[in-house]
Amino acid sequence: MARDKNELYVTVPSFFRCPISMDVMKSPVSLCTGVTYDRSSIQTWLDGGHNTCPATMQILPSTDFVPNLTLRSLILHWSQSSQSNPPVLSKQQLLDSIKKIDKTAENRLDSLSRIADFAKFSDENREFLASMDGFVPTILGIMKNVDDIEVLESIMTVLDLIVSEDKVKEQLHRLVFKCEGDCLSRFVLVLERGNLRSRTDSARVLELIAVETESQRAITDKQGLLFELHRLISSEVDSPAVGAGLSCLIAVSTSRPVKKQLVRFGIVRTAGGILSCSDTVGAVIEKALKLLEMVSTCAEGRSAIGEDETCVAAIVKRLMKVSRSATEHGVAVLWSVCYLYRDRTAQETAMKNNGFTKVLLAMQSDCAANTRRMCGDLVKVFRVNSKSCLASYETKTTHIMPY
Repeated sequence: MARDKNELYVTVPSFFRCPISMDVMKSPVSLCTGVTYDRSSIQTWLDGGHNTCPATMQILPSTDFVPNLTLRSLILHWSQSSQSNPPVLSKQQLLDSIKKIDKTAENRLDSLSRIADFAKFSDENREFLASMDGFVPTILGIMKNVDDIEVLESIMTVLDLIVSEDKVKEQLHRLVFKCEGDCLSRFVLVLERGNLRSRTDSARVLELIAVETESQRAITDKQGLLFELHRLISSEVDSPAVGAGLSCLIAVSTSRPVKKQLVRFGIVRTAGGILSCSDTVGAVIEKALKLLEMVSTCAEGRSAIGEDETCVAAIVKRLMKVSRSATEHGVAVLWSVCYLYRDRTAQETAMKNNGFTKVLLAMQSDCAANTRRMCGDLVKVFRVNSKSCLASYETKTTHIMPY
């Protein structure tokens, strides 16, 4: 049935969405971790060779799942009842709100709030908003000319909600980096003074529009922006915020000068702290290890990692504990520091923390061929002292000697 042109879509309860696909679940099933997914999504994940829960990154003692019949009944009831509910707002009201943000500062904050609420309702709403000609240029035009932190926070919220749409990404990239006006200074302002939600939104938006070398350079060259992104991951414990900051830093840290600058900011100590925290979720651990891998490709990064025993110990600890990707990133860091750079302190720290055994296990796991080669190189470095180091460990894998 065709929908009325003024109809808005009803919001979808967050726990009805699959954590993987973010779509409403058709056949919800629960893993042994207690997290529920849509059957097709989790089956694809498991068939891909993963042995972890995507939401918690816990290693699964069993990959069996059971139907969540209660949740399935709730989704069915909601789906049937929502079809008969009258629209919460009309699209005409949305259009009126958009007009107001460009005309008067008095109603700007309220209008932006209404637009954000509209976008939060559903994927369909976000697609509708993203498809509106002139919407993105309008809010970016406002963004360039206001210093009101609340208005900027609201703009970041709206942009984060719709930036995943290809049309919006293209417009944002063109308008932020190609046109007159300084949008990046507003990102700095929000990262400096905004609330946690808006700072997280800012990092996510920046990541998605840093699609090529020129835009990456513009972001890292902007005074204070790289520092504020580092501050976001070093001063917060909120997983989404830290994850967004790490993802953005990974996206823009492609050149040696940027990596050197991050080292000066203390990125190695910060990443080591993230890895050492027992409450850090798996997705954030992967990103921290990925960023360390990138930093370890420059001499300054390798030196900083080698001097930080806490960081090296945390890297070794996370091997084979989180995911295949995390292990591969961790091995790459150890290879750069212990094998390529031959840092003696890092070698000793890794050995003290059962690094030899962990590397052997990683080498025999389902890792990439390049990672397996790095493991072999590390074994050559570690095995000189392997007997003395392994004597203090009770392990079933000490007999594995590939050379």
